[in-house]
Amino acid sequence: MQRPLADEIRPKGLEEVVGQRHLLAPGAVLRRLIESGAEVNMVFYGPSGTGKTTIANIIAQKTRKTLYRLNATTASLQDVKDIIADVDTLLAPGGILLYLDEIQYFNKKQQQSLLEFMENGKLTLIASTTENPYFYVYNALLSRSTVFEFKSVPPEEVLPAVVRALEIAKERAQLPLEWEEGLPGQIAHACGGDVRKAVNAVELLCQAAQVRDGKLWLTCGDAEQVAQKSAMRYDKGGDAMYDIASALMKSLRGSDPDAALHYLARFLEAGDLVTPCRRLLCSASEDVGMAYPQAVAIVKACVDTAMQLGLPEAQLPLAQAAVLLATAPKSNSIVEGIGRARADVRAGRTGDVPRQLQNVHADTTGFDKKQHYLYPHNFPGHWVDQQYLPDALKGVKYYEWGPNKTEQAAKAYWEKIKGKEL
Repeated sequence: MQRPLADEIRPKGLEEVVGQRHLLAPGAVLRRLIESGAEVNMVFYGPSGTGKTTIANIIAQKTRKTLYRLNATTASLQDVKDIIADVDTLLAPGGILLYLDEIQYFNKKQQQSLLEFMENGKLTLIASTTENPYFYVYNALLSRSTVFEFKSVPPEEVLPAVVRALEIAKERAQLPLEWEEGLPGQIAHACGGDVRKAVNAVELLCQAAQVRDGKLWLTCGDAEQVAQKSAMRYDKGGDAMYDIASALMKSLRGSDPDAALHYLARFLEAGDLVTPCRRLLCSASEDVGMAYPQAVAIVKACVDTAMQLGLPEAQLPLAQAAVLLATAPKSNSIVEGIGRARADVRAGRTGDVPRQLQNVHADTTGFDKKQHYLYPHNFPGHWVDQQYLPDALKGVKYYEWGPNKTEQAAKAYWEKIKGKEL
């Protein structure tokens, strides 16, 4: 039985690792730690297929500790206890190096069981996770570890790994193996920065290769089917989803319709309608606000239409909403205003509601003269000067007119009515 191609191609030294130049370039901290053989607790955080396990294996080769591997998706507390039981025995005379994959699946008690042995140096932990460790890893464990973030590998750095995988597959093949021009680059671009996925795509293509004139042929058409949607990293409820949601929101706020459409498309390709709809609805008030108040109604209509249509037709009203918000004038006066008001309330700066604004039930008993409420519609311009804020907050300003055309027009209107500057 042949070894999986991804396992056979796995780098044995730092020079063979693709990507992660920010961590492994000459002089980088992680590279110096590895080359010095330092025994440091580490957490590797980043997408799948970016070299976390490979680097852990290389580190294990540099130490004299006994290497144990656990995957937190299947390991139990007893597995941890069994490993710790080997500390100070002939099975692990130099100590233990534990590589714990997917640590986010360990609960607090399981993670805590490692602390004592990490503290005294008898166990060195290298944990990996695809989720943000500051959300999923116990604080006491994080304080004893150094976090290194791994990033998706650019296509130009994935390409050498793809070519190497193709050459190994060529040596394995029982018939001559050929491929169409441009196929390695197509796989490198389609893998979404996941080197393992790219190598697995090569292996799958070779297994399904067509035989022509006594040769095995790999075609770009087959590569497109094998790599479909793999370039998009998306995990509903995970970091990738929140990263794309954040990017969509910031693109709308930054008035970049092209970027907004790009991130919207990533949600649509993943079949997620709810998340972009929430972001679009929020942006209508948070980023456009009073600069174009009608945006809320239009975006709500687009969202309702999209939810009724479903995919693929939903892409049209959502794209319309995204372009509208990205190209609309911007104002955060609503965000700033409500933020200042809530800050006062949270700080206890409230006070009694002015008597003239209290519930009018007193008026029905004949005590209306004690309330002294002035009805604005009985006055010119439908406005009359009276106090609305509590005494403790008299004169406080929460809302500031934005510099856009709509808010400045409203400001000018009320300055004229009130006969003074606002």
